[in-house]
Amino acid sequence: MPDLRKDPIVGRWVIIATSRAKRPHDFDTTPQRQKGRFCPFCEGNEDKTPNEIIAYRRPGSVPNRPGWRVRVVPNKYPALEIEGDLNKRGEGIYDMMRGVGAHEVIIECPQHLISTSELSEEQLREVLWVYRDRLVDLKRDRRLVYGMVFKNVGAAAGASLEHTHSQLIVTPIVPINVWEEMTGSLEFYNYRGRCIYCDMIQQELATEKRVVLDTPLFLAFCPFASRFPFETWVLPKSHSSHFENIQKNGVDDLSGVLRQVIAKIEAALGQPAYNYIIHTAPFDTQELSHYHWHIEIMPSLTKAAGFEWGTGFYINPVPPEDAAAFLREVELEAQEPQSISLRQTG
Repeated sequence: MPDLRKDPIVGRWVIIATSRAKRPHDFDTTPQRQKGRFCPFCEGNEDKTPNEIIAYRRPGSVPNRPGWRVRVVPNKYPALEIEGDLNKRGEGIYDMMRGVGAHEVIIECPQHLISTSELSEEQLREVLWVYRDRLVDLKRDRRLVYGMVFKNVGAAAGASLEHTHSQLIVTPIVPINVWEEMTGSLEFYNYRGRCIYCDMIQQELATEKRVVLDTPLFLAFCPFASRFPFETWVLPKSHSSHFENIQKNGVDDLSGVLRQVIAKIEAALGQPAYNYIIHTAPFDTQELSHYHWHIEIMPSLTKAAGFEWGTGFYINPVPPEDAAAFLREVELEAQEPQSISLRQTG
């Protein structure tokens, strides 16, 4: 019998269709690999991208040349552009403004690697530091109010290039999904005087049914009202509303958690396409007692169709309890750490 489950934050309903449940190997997750094709993100091809905004480099190397470890460049085909004023205006009942913002690409390593799980923990720590550095920098621009870091892996998840990379889009308005999260969490806080995300962490730790990975600073679990099979969230255990306020010990722990969770998903499902998104509070807010930054990881195993578009419901054929249990059991092979020099910004 299917379950209808309500997301406690935004009030969204999800159908957990247990009668349509699938085992991990029942999904079509044939990885799409394009190795051998020219890649503009590989080291040595720096002239094929726009000039870098920031890069962590070896001492003595120069911008837009080899010698980098992580590199950030403007998106060649940006959704929003940094120049100009907002020019907010109305046309009858319709509101509009100029498409001012930022759209950047974070190239996560000079080697042609495909997924986050192929990076060493040290490389992934530097990627997380770049996320933080770029958010801190763009936060100074008073025209901009929200920064979203996200990653697409595989064509089914929207990636057009294979080389492991993330993107950052900064907007002059708060996206509706974030607004709904903040509104829902504020309503919970006003009623109970507690952060709903902190309560979720405590409940998931108490029941352990949906926990994937538990570390001193972070908890990874499949949410109660998962929209997608094997959807997994990563939350800091200590309350924090803004990702850009993360500290060194948080980056150190998160790099291991994120790498392990993605490696488990890939091992369980055969290298599926996936997205991850960092949900964080808007730039123009101080520390919020009711909101909690977090990462949502979503394998691309199902597609929205007429019912989903028409109702806003999601149909998930894998109960999150089953998904979490399967991921917990996945054993990861030890990988030799790659040797790279310590973090240097600039």
